[in-house]
Amino acid sequence: MSGILSLIVGIVVLAWPQKTLLFAAVAFGVYLLITGVAQVIFAFGLHVSAGGRVLLFISGAACLVLAMLAFRHFSWGDDATAVYLLAIWIGVGFIFRGVATTISAISDPHLPGRGWSIFVGVTSLLAGLIMLGSPLGTIVLLAVVVGVWLVVIGVFEVISSFGIRKATQHRGS
Repeated sequence: MSGILSLIVGIVVLAWPQKTLLFAAVAFGVYLLITGVAQVIFAFGLHVSAGGRVLLFISGAACLVLAMLAFRHFSWGDDATAVYLLAIWIGVGFIFRGVATTISAISDPHLPGRGWSIFVGVTSLLAGLIMLGSPLGTIVLLAVVVGVWLVVIGVFEVISSFGIRKATQHRGS
C-alpha cells in the first residue's frame, strides 16, 4: 500500500512542482502519516528480529511525529520557515526509514525481496542526508527531488510486494 501511495504522491508532486507549499506539505504529511502507521503495524506483524521490530517501530513513530509537525506549521504563516522545516522533516523521515528498512532486511536473510529492501533502505538514507545537507533549496527543486524519489520508492515497493506475495503463496503450498 505504501508503494502505491508513494507513486501517487510522487506523480502528483512532479505534475505540479510550482504549486503552493501548502499542497506539498499536506501531501508529505499524509505520506508520513500513512507510512508511519504502516511501519508501526509491521513492527508488530512481521516475522523479523527483535532489533528489526524496534527499528520499524521507532521509524514509524518518528514518521507519525513528523507528520503531525508537518500539519502544525500551517498556522505559522512564514513560507521560508515552512520550506526549511518541510525539508528537514522529509530528510529526517527518509533517514529513519532508510536505517530501519536496511537493518531489518540485513538482519533477516530469509526476507522475501531482501535485496530490494536493502536497496530502498540505503537509497532512502542517502536521500535523507542529501535533503538535510541543503534544506533551503527552492521549493520547486525540493518538490522535483522528492517527487522523483517517491516514484522510485513506490516502484521498488510495488515490485517487492509482488515478490513477498509470491513467496507467501509458495510457503503456503
